[in-house]
Amino acid sequence: MIDTPTLVDQYCHGVLRTELGLGTFETALGRTGALPAPGTTFFDTQTGFAVRRWCPPLLGLEPHCPPARYLARRRELGVLESGRRLLRGSGISTYLVDTGLPGDLTGPREIAAAGAADAHEIVRLELLAEQVADTSGTVESFLANLAEAVHTSAASAVAFASVAGVREGLDPAPPGPGEVRGAAGRWLAGRRKHGRLEDPVLLRHLLWSAVAAGRPLQLQVGMADPMLLAGFASATAGLGTDLVLLHGYPYHRQTAHLASVHPHVYADVGAALVRTGARAAAVLAEILELAPFGKLLYSSGARGLPELHVVGARLFSEALSQVLGDWVGDGAWSRADAQRVAGMIAAGNARRVYGLSGVAER
Repeated sequence: MIDTPTLVDQYCHGVLRTELGLGTFETALGRTGALPAPGTTFFDTQTGFAVRRWCPPLLGLEPHCPPARYLARRRELGVLESGRRLLRGSGISTYLVDTGLPGDLTGPREIAAAGAADAHEIVRLELLAEQVADTSGTVESFLANLAEAVHTSAASAVAFASVAGVREGLDPAPPGPGEVRGAAGRWLAGRRKHGRLEDPVLLRHLLWSAVAAGRPLQLQVGMADPMLLAGFASATAGLGTDLVLLHGYPYHRQTAHLASVHPHVYADVGAALVRTGARAAAVLAEILELAPFGKLLYSSGARGLPELHVVGARLFSEALSQVLGDWVGDGAWSRADAQRVAGMIAAGNARRVYGLSGVAER
């Protein structure tokens, strides 16, 4: 077996501050934010089984205890104490927290205190633009204030994040100034009806503003084909900004391929393992077939439930130990190389990409 060092969770969200009943817990456990179908439960998923394996012992219960007993124990301890025990039992030393989701979620400082860890902020570009629009009266002031907000955020956050990258048909080239002004005028005029930023021209402008700012840019792939980002990856090559592709499963091979052919593209490996549970080692082995080991970074992608931070960390550590241990056992790798690669993927690559050694805790 290969020892996995403490982890840098290079992409996650905060945890809910409120006490959770069964329905709220199930909603947070699922992938869509909706309740399970009548007569079913999200505990009957790979993620649900992983929660029941790894989380009960951190709260003083036996592994695989019934969900009702687990949730009763959670309520008995209270949301703060259960969250503290779970986060501190995860093995995560540093959290990079996307603060762009709605809801009563803890921020970087709170999750750092609860988990006895470091934490830094990731700025969501779309939310940043919407906040700027709320305080800008004209197109000119909006664009000027947006440029200033991106510049200011780059000085304090470790990365930018966006969900815009995999929109089909999104032109990878930067839009011209006239295009941007026209799109901004249309969006600002219709904000009461369509408040969220979805205009493709403004989204391209945001992406290229982030590239110019020089901080790593995290692009959420979701369940779309990341090859839709190939044009943007080519267009941004050589500009000095790293791209990190998030949540590539079930297109993890394509994500790994992009990381292998573009020097500035990196692939997230952890979030895919949360959803595959007992099959995590097989998925991780497929990623390791394609991507250079220095281009892979761990994350949990967790949001809402501290249990998802635990599950992400434990599944990744177990899968990595199993895969690399098998290769050492077969004689394909030396133990020293396996241990070195484990440290790279678990934390070292993220520390290099995000410059964490020189960033103050947020």
